[in-house]
Amino acid sequence: MRKALISVFLVAAFCLAVRAAALTGWAQEDPEKLAKETPEAAAQKIPKRMEAPQAAYKLPPEQYQKAVAYSRAKYWLHFLGVAYGLLLLLRVLGWRIAPRLRNWAEAVSKRRFVQALIFTPLLFLTLDVLTLPLDLYRQHLARRYDQSVQGWGSWLWDWTKGELIAFVLGGLLIWILYALIRRSPRRWWLYSWLVSLPILVFLQFINPVVIEPLFFKFEPLEAKQPALVTEIEKAVARGGLSIPRERMFEMKASEKLKSIGAYVTGIGASQRVVVWDTTSAKTSIPQTLFVFGHEMGHYVLGHILKSMALMAGLLLVLLFLGYHSMRWAVGRWGERWASRGMDDWASLPVLLLLFSLFGFLAEPAVNSFSRWLEREADIYGLEVTHGIVPNASEAAAGAFQVLGEINLADPNPNPLLEFWLYSHPALGERLVFAQQYDPWSKGQPPKYVR
Repeated sequence: MRKALISVFLVAAFCLAVRAAALTGWAQEDPEKLAKETPEAAAQKIPKRMEAPQAAYKLPPEQYQKAVAYSRAKYWLHFLGVAYGLLLLLRVLGWRIAPRLRNWAEAVSKRRFVQALIFTPLLFLTLDVLTLPLDLYRQHLARRYDQSVQGWGSWLWDWTKGELIAFVLGGLLIWILYALIRRSPRRWWLYSWLVSLPILVFLQFINPVVIEPLFFKFEPLEAKQPALVTEIEKAVARGGLSIPRERMFEMKASEKLKSIGAYVTGIGASQRVVVWDTTSAKTSIPQTLFVFGHEMGHYVLGHILKSMALMAGLLLVLLFLGYHSMRWAVGRWGERWASRGMDDWASLPVLLLLFSLFGFLAEPAVNSFSRWLEREADIYGLEVTHGIVPNASEAAAGAFQVLGEINLADPNPNPLLEFWLYSHPALGERLVFAQQYDPWSKGQPPKYVR
């Protein structure tokens, strides 16, 4: 829940989307049974959409079992974390923890701004300490399954830095939120949304230059991988655009992680493409070039802005629902919770509870949109590397295979879990799609890069 709370305030709009999660009967097969299942048996269950004459995503038996066990553990942890987070907020309300913290804040100062800077960090710290066991177990899983090499001291320092960021930003944003609730009890949800939009843009802008460097080291990609940058520039030229070298970075992921990845971040002058050093170390240049082409697709196709637009729309809906639900809940149980009204600091756990629930229910829609963006980026990556590497489709398929082997991607995810939890298409599907996508041999024009 710690990162969930951070995201609420970093994403700006007083909207909490709980990130933990838990299995509530959706995975209809026993995790222990699945962990012992053979790759051959699982192959019989691969959906028709994944059948293809080309090579498929495969793992050796021992690694296959590890991938299944790790995936199932993460699924359980996600849904159990959501359930635990909701129950915890209910208990915080029942134990009247927020009113006690409110009383302390009001005793220190009569100024609302000072009260916010006292009350919000204390409430966040209470919630995050109570959910710390889940975060510890999540890191334990990453270490156990060779996804992380980060020591516990370093991990705890990162956790502490995340807390400090949440305290500062959270205190400021909660002060703004409750000022709007006091000023306009019936329209605060709309005004909060309007205020959140520039905050959302600002946080997206500063994230790569202020927040991310607190957790990882970044260096110009050209300084670390000059040969790769030369090949990347061929892809950039083929795409008919300009991504300056100073916007290409390598992240020193190997200090903390064994997994591989890349991403696009920032907006406007801070927008950049980031390749993890683990990616360039564990994939060939053609494979890394496809990975970059994929991220370049996000960059070119404006996916950050589209994602921000979706978040803004979702936030408006959540704030509207939160307003009506909070008004009803405080009116009915406010006396039991010792909350004096919607504008009382002690009502914040109610709002967090409602946004946690609504955010969880919105996960399938958000992830479905994300999977569509990822598929479009895959297409762009295939098209922009076509003709630059000897066989772009095989390079992409090879990159997906390496990604699956190192990151222990689930070889055969449950379709319902995939629908609810996956922000990317299942890796097996992506690998097969990469091999099948070939508009050139069919006399069809490419979708993006011609």
